[in-house]
Amino acid sequence: MPPRLVLASASPRRRALLADLDLAFTVRPPHTDESPRPFERPADLVSRLALEKAQALIAPGELVLAADTIVVIDNEILGKPADEADARAMLARLSGRDHEVYTGVALADATATPARLVSRVERTQVRIREMTSAEIAAYVAGGEPMDKAGAYAIQGWGALYVEAITGNYTNVVGLPIPAVEGCFRELGFDLDSFRNDRGEQPGKPSSRT
Repeated sequence: MPPRLVLASASPRRRALLADLDLAFTVRPPHTDESPRPFERPADLVSRLALEKAQALIAPGELVLAADTIVVIDNEILGKPADEADARAMLARLSGRDHEVYTGVALADATATPARLVSRVERTQVRIREMTSAEIAAYVAGGEPMDKAGAYAIQGWGALYVEAITGNYTNVVGLPIPAVEGCFRELGFDLDSFRNDRGEQPGKPSSRT
């Protein structure tokens, strides 16, 4: 039997992506400071944060999967909006332009001693079509942008405004599945062996604190 897989994230999008693969896993969100360091490059930031999240939840006999996603435009990182005004400002800035989405993925294997960690970074280019101020206001008022990096959700109503992507779609959702599978392979695990044949509800919150 494979080790217990833990998703170190509170994101319902990441949980849904793993559940769509019918994987057996539990959810245990970390408490990590996500502030960038001075002059830290986007790829370095998401890789570091993913690794820190995975390391924070290492427990014997488990695999811990963690990720961090950011939106970058004009070499500036856009995180989750602080309020509706911030969300409107972000969307106005993205409107009619290309931007980049970076996700760092990390996998910690605590079945080994010492624990092993691997990480990968995925980059996708996204173009948002021109949005009117009325469209931006209505989208923000609907609430979807408020917990999303860059203030939009490609898997939700925000898909109406995504004109094109170059790269992996699941990366923009928040968890690049090919990178996840690559991390498993690098540590010698077959992702298929984690398919849900235990009768568990995928993404059930862990009782461990």
